[in-house]
Amino acid sequence: MQTFDITIIGGGHAGIEAAHIAAQFGVRVGIITMPGIGLGSAPCNPSVGGVGKGQVVRELDALGGLMGILADKAGIQFRTLNDSKGFAVQSSRVQIDKDLYSIEAEKLIATISGIVVVREKVIEIKSIDEGFEIFTTERTYRTKKLIMTVGTFLNGKLHTGSTQTQGGRVGCEPSLGLGSLFCEIKTLPMRFKTGTPPRIDKATIDYTKLEEQPSDASVRNFHCLHEPFVRFSEQVSCYLARTNPETMNIIRVNKERSPMFNGQIKGVGARYCPSIEDKAYRYPDKNVHHVFIEPEGLNLNTMYPSGISSSLPKDIQQDYVRSIEGLEKAEILVYGYAVEYDVIDTTELSLTLEHTQFPNLYFAGQVNGTSGYEEAAGQGYIAGVNAALTLLGLDPLILSRHESYIGVMIEDLASNTRDEPYRLFTARSENRLFIREDNSLLRMFPYRSQLHLNTALDAYQRKFINAYEELMSFCDETMIPETSPLILEFSGEGDLQKLSKRMSVTEILKQAWLNPVLTLERLLGYHGVTVSLDLIRTVAISKKYDGYIKRSESQFERLKKMDGMKIDWVGISASKNISFECRQRIIRIKPDTFGQLKLIEGIRPATLAVVAAKAL
Repeated sequence: MQTFDITIIGGGHAGIEAAHIAAQFGVRVGIITMPGIGLGSAPCNPSVGGVGKGQVVRELDALGGLMGILADKAGIQFRTLNDSKGFAVQSSRVQIDKDLYSIEAEKLIATISGIVVVREKVIEIKSIDEGFEIFTTERTYRTKKLIMTVGTFLNGKLHTGSTQTQGGRVGCEPSLGLGSLFCEIKTLPMRFKTGTPPRIDKATIDYTKLEEQPSDASVRNFHCLHEPFVRFSEQVSCYLARTNPETMNIIRVNKERSPMFNGQIKGVGARYCPSIEDKAYRYPDKNVHHVFIEPEGLNLNTMYPSGISSSLPKDIQQDYVRSIEGLEKAEILVYGYAVEYDVIDTTELSLTLEHTQFPNLYFAGQVNGTSGYEEAAGQGYIAGVNAALTLLGLDPLILSRHESYIGVMIEDLASNTRDEPYRLFTARSENRLFIREDNSLLRMFPYRSQLHLNTALDAYQRKFINAYEELMSFCDETMIPETSPLILEFSGEGDLQKLSKRMSVTEILKQAWLNPVLTLERLLGYHGVTVSLDLIRTVAISKKYDGYIKRSESQFERLKKMDGMKIDWVGISASKNISFECRQRIIRIKPDTFGQLKLIEGIRPATLAVVAAKAL
């Protein structure tokens, strides 16, 4: 019998992040994953980042995660989303070569002596006094801590038209339901659904009719220790196509053949990422929808048409694809499908992602009702690091929702049951002016420091923080006289934008019409100061937003103080001053803090007032 300190079931994005960070603490880690599936595989759209998600990848990178490193190595197209909007909502997105991403993940994990990868199918798990026994098709394993990162494989069922097969993704064996593994673990009463579009043979597309979207050389790599703009792989373009009335009519007249609308699929899909059927039936007056034609890899023949996910029969998929301009002769190599799967009730998880009813058992990824590789990776890191820390008797790592998107996600999951797949948006954060990509190192440094690790990343972060503080002081203390040519250079058009007095660098950076990054770069060059572009960007944008953030800083401090306040949920649930409905919700969620209580759906303001008054 082989033994591990920590075992992860599943080798996807959550699984490899959990294993990687746990192994940094010198514990023995096992990854048990399905045979035939590479580590860190990308069964859906092979991309990393995006709005809200790019911030998560950079937070992970600053915490010592893997996703940024792997995305850089496998990145074949780089873009900045929302680049016409404010810095707070700008997000990096990288199209990856999905085969290369998995190859790089395998190589990296193989270099870590504390990790053993087992490619066997799990058939049973038993709780024992010392942890768990895991039975696979081949042998038995024993572990002290267990992290479940099983994605969409729990009772997974695939749908293409009337054809139904068991599995969590195309071409893979099914996995047992959670009830077969842990009879007492609570899953949601409804199943969730996700889907993919048909994959198209790249040689059958007429690219002259599509709008090209080349890779942007100015987008910084995700990993802070990589050269900022050096690409590891060949760069290629993505393309933009559009549906039309014919496309949508083909789908609408075949509604009775759609598994989503004829009763065959009962799972709840993601509202924010609808299938093409959803778009057709729910928005009958809209016929033009974007279709992003994206390569799945440099050496793969398939293109991923993001935006037309479908579970319609194969002949209907072929018809609607060929109705799109540029795809008239498209050949489908892999047909689209929907997958239904079980998810757990995340209100039974703590903020460390440990199950509150089953000590030493953690859950991360899509099994928690989330969607997206980035959300899964963030959860995997949190589960892995906390499993290792508690194993060693150390304090847990809990990220504040006021300082990170990962913290927002974890608290959202632990505070409410899900009625649809969860996706991270910048709008979910109350503090999004501060939670930006550019200052991820700054925000995550205190948390990374708690781990007391001493790697090249930690040395880089300490150096970066010192340089940041020095440059912030330089901006405050360096004055530009009114006679300087820079004053005229930075003046805008009209009298209201004319600079005519002595100003500090900080004051200049706050001028509304100036790009703070370009302005600080120019000012430093004028004074003969050379620093990294990463540092310039962090300082410049921090100065730009400083006024906005300070105006709400006192409010945020009050919120953080209240949100972190411990509460006695047992006593609160017994109070006669709180409605029966609110008491029942509190009993179900068992919030530890006022912040968690506040996030519970259906909790009334009067209840919050009673709890706050009692606490104060």
